[in-house]
Amino acid sequence: MIRDYMETIEKVIAQGPYKDTWESLSHYQAPAWYQKLKFGIFIHWGVYSVPAFANEWYSRNMYIQGTREFEHHVAVYGPHKTFGYKDFIPMFKAEKFDPHAWADLFCEAGAKYVIPVAEHHDGFQMYRSDLSHWNAFEMGPHRDILGELSAACRENGMMTGCSSHRVEHWFFMGHGREFDSDIHEPMQRGDFYWPAMKEGDHQDLFSEPVPTKEFLEDWLMRTCEIIDRYQPRILYFDWWIQHSAVKPYLKKLAAYYYNRAAQWGMEVVINYKHDAFFFGCAVPDVERGQFADIKPYLWQTDTSVALNSWCYTENNEYRPANELVQDLVDIVSKNGRLLLNVGPKADGSFAEEDRNILKAIGAWMKVNGEAIDGTQTWRRYGEGPTRIVEGQFSDGVKKNFCSKDFRFTTKDGVLYAIALAGAENGEYCVTSLGEQDASRQANFHGIIRDVRVLGTQEKPVWNRDEEGLHISTSYRSDYPVVFRITID
Repeated sequence: MIRDYMETIEKVIAQGPYKDTWESLSHYQAPAWYQKLKFGIFIHWGVYSVPAFANEWYSRNMYIQGTREFEHHVAVYGPHKTFGYKDFIPMFKAEKFDPHAWADLFCEAGAKYVIPVAEHHDGFQMYRSDLSHWNAFEMGPHRDILGELSAACRENGMMTGCSSHRVEHWFFMGHGREFDSDIHEPMQRGDFYWPAMKEGDHQDLFSEPVPTKEFLEDWLMRTCEIIDRYQPRILYFDWWIQHSAVKPYLKKLAAYYYNRAAQWGMEVVINYKHDAFFFGCAVPDVERGQFADIKPYLWQTDTSVALNSWCYTENNEYRPANELVQDLVDIVSKNGRLLLNVGPKADGSFAEEDRNILKAIGAWMKVNGEAIDGTQTWRRYGEGPTRIVEGQFSDGVKKNFCSKDFRFTTKDGVLYAIALAGAENGEYCVTSLGEQDASRQANFHGIIRDVRVLGTQEKPVWNRDEEGLHISTSYRSDYPVVFRITID
């Protein structure tokens, strides 16, 4: 079966328009439908949701002696030899999982695409698989989680994808070999803990031992199985695919995916981090961070409703919904899109905090979504005194936007000027839209015909001078305020 599958992969690559070279893959272009999507939902849900402690890396850290996960595990569940990570699987029942209710909630939030984690670093597949028995269809919930949720989301008009974090499994369980634990059991290809290799130095996770051909072929086949069975429109990868040993297989995967999509008459997207792909062959993603300036290329931010974890835990540190909306607006103005993660409980229900955040975002999107969905960038992304800390893992940095911070988007001949924070006195000034002044070359040259405030029927008072477009309104909000500007 393994050799047959590898032969099929090679055949699809050989016969399709894309070959497994950067030169060939560089002809890829992101589809028009993806350019219109600005807000998506990411979902971290799996066996790690059962202990619901610390974060989704519990399966690794519980085997590292001296960590609080290790101490917690021993205190609550007993020695690792008698109760290992695999013993959480029967406890992962998902008895309250309702894919249609999930899809309804995501639609209410204003999301246009959904990306569940198909397999996390822990090695448990959230889908039906012929390559390993350690999956949610045969164990735990005994349901095809990915398949059911994807079908429900498509019924609600959302694009569906999935993410694979499988490649990190190479080292993820390796610390369990350092003491008397259940990871000392004999392992072979297809086993849950396999291969549990020694982890590289914490300063260099790309050091020896490098992934073997056997493991990388297994990774490739697992990913191709997801493609063939579920036909995801978006395929997201976590960071470790940038390992040099993975590169040849990564190129094969991309060529296979793009060729399969061509066979099916579909257009698809790959999201990646760092420099895993040659630039232009897929869409880059910035984890828990964003860019400080507008980009000429499409990009994505993935972040979570909680600062401390991607999965549900009993002590999640939730971000305020209005800050997430501010991030969404800032990202979209710079040619990006926001993939916002939520983590359900092990039973398949959402914590009240997660639901409230999604509903609050949805309430804002219901009123102001026209300034987000399907928009394009303007000649400049924005203005204002607040500076963005650029780069990954910066979402915990408070931005403290003020009413002078504006972001711009355009659609259908309309310009949207979005104040990232509401003014207490209702007075705004958009300096980028000031009247022409020979001494200020950055000013706007168009003719403004009308200004409206989304969310109210009130007609604001406005005028222009060399300082900018002055707007006065009685509308107040703790969320970004959107001005719809008609221009000739």
